[in-house]
Amino acid sequence: MMNHRTYEKDGVAVLELKGSITMGSGDVTMRDLIKDLLQKGKKQILVDLGGVSFMDSTGLGELVAAFTTARHHDASLKLVNLTKKIHDLLSITQLATVFEYYERVDEAVASFRK
Repeated sequence: MMNHRTYEKDGVAVLELKGSITMGSGDVTMRDLIKDLLQKGKKQILVDLGGVSFMDSTGLGELVAAFTTARHHDASLKLVNLTKKIHDLLSITQLATVFEYYERVDEAVASFRK
C-alpha cells in the first residue's frame, strides 16, 4: 500500500511518497499522480522517496516512465531523500546517471533555479 501527499514549495510541486512501489501496489498510483501534475501545467516536479520502504523493478520502471513523460511535457523531474535501498537500486541499474537526486528538499527545490 502506498500513501502520498502533494504540496508546493517555492513553485516546485513536491510529491511525497510513503510505502511500497511495486507491481500492483503503488506503481500505477505514482504514474497517475505525476501525469496529473503535468496536466495541471507543473513544470518542476520533485519526487520525495524518503518514505518508500520498498521498490521493485516495476516501481523503478514507472519512475523512468515518469521521467520520460515529464521530458515530453518540457518539465523536469528530480528525486530527493533516496533511501539506501533505492540509491543502491539506482546505482546497480546505472539509473543514478539518469536522475538528478538530492538529499534534502530545500537543496532540490533550489536546484530548479540554477
